[in-house]
Amino acid sequence: MPEATPFHERTAALCHSYAWKEWSGYYAVRSYDTCHEREYLALRHAAGLIDVSPLFKTEIHGAEAAELLSAVTVRDVRDLPVGRVTYLCWCDDDGFVVDDGTVTRLGKERFRLTGNGAHYAWLHRYIDDYKATAVDTTESTAALAVQGPNARKLLAAAGVDGIESLKFFRSMEASLAGYPVDISRTGYTGDLGYEIWIDRGGAVELWGAMMTAGRDLRVQPAGLDAMDVTRVEAGFVLCGVDYFPATTCLVDRLKSTPDEIGLGRCVDLDREPFVGQEAIRRERTRNPRWRLVGLELDWPEYEALFARYGLPPHVPSGAWRDAVPVFDGNGRQVGQATSGAWSPLLKKNLALATVEASYAARGTRLAIEVTPEYERHRVAAEVVKTPFFNPKRKRT
Repeated sequence: MPEATPFHERTAALCHSYAWKEWSGYYAVRSYDTCHEREYLALRHAAGLIDVSPLFKTEIHGAEAAELLSAVTVRDVRDLPVGRVTYLCWCDDDGFVVDDGTVTRLGKERFRLTGNGAHYAWLHRYIDDYKATAVDTTESTAALAVQGPNARKLLAAAGVDGIESLKFFRSMEASLAGYPVDISRTGYTGDLGYEIWIDRGGAVELWGAMMTAGRDLRVQPAGLDAMDVTRVEAGFVLCGVDYFPATTCLVDRLKSTPDEIGLGRCVDLDREPFVGQEAIRRERTRNPRWRLVGLELDWPEYEALFARYGLPPHVPSGAWRDAVPVFDGNGRQVGQATSGAWSPLLKKNLALATVEASYAARGTRLAIEVTPEYERHRVAAEVVKTPFFNPKRKRT
């Protein structure tokens, strides 16, 4: 059975919908209300609190901690300054992505690695060659995401000194609810946001302090359904949905390289050897076959299709994760859309898709399968720039 997160005492009392899901072995709220609309609006117009404690977390200590992480991930973190966060992924020997996540340099010889999947055992494949120690802190550390336009004001109201000067993808130490915390300016909504890392013993008090401080800032608890819509708007890939961990794939065609899923920007290729380096270099000489793109569905065509059945256009209230085929102008399947959502903010029908590289240029016209009344049809979709939503306040 799933376990309760450190915030469960507070989140369970607020979850009037009783809508839960299992996330990495923990109970996680999908939606506090029967519909996640209020939570989504809080994330985009005010502030939302999201329990992200199920993220896998490992602290790496030691004189060669930076060398270990640089060898097992695609990013060279040896020169990462203390207090900086970086986004990256890690690959197997064949250059296929195992997982993606963040590394925070907490001290000269201390790092935190977070990810969607369990990576403690993966690190231990290589750790014996380095003067470093890895400690799984998934259970001992609670994590609370504070996301939305009022997130900075909320932390200031809660008594965090210096939060106004914390820059994008930076981390700082602070005190909240009487407990020491680490605060990073990171998140999974593509908006202004922070994540608070605290010993699990202080989680309940932290939640209460944040809700109290946010009374005049319209703070709301937010579940995974609302966050899923925001991450699609932000163009963020989701492990297990938009790509699959290489270690779980039975055949190579299900695996993905960093360049194929939009993570090529994370790869520091020309440096000391790291796991998967030569395979990634070989792929770049012949160019990747696949590319991750953003699609915007043609709304007038979508609407007209449903009108033929006497129906209003149907869009799910939340994000969808069932892969659907994508076609070129000749009706040949050239990829698949793996997740998408109707954006209430942008008023657009959006999708993330993996397509053959020759169809990845912006402005390319494709078609996506739509099935009103169980009949297969195709609606035009255009390759557009991602992130779909990218407000200046995220970085300023």
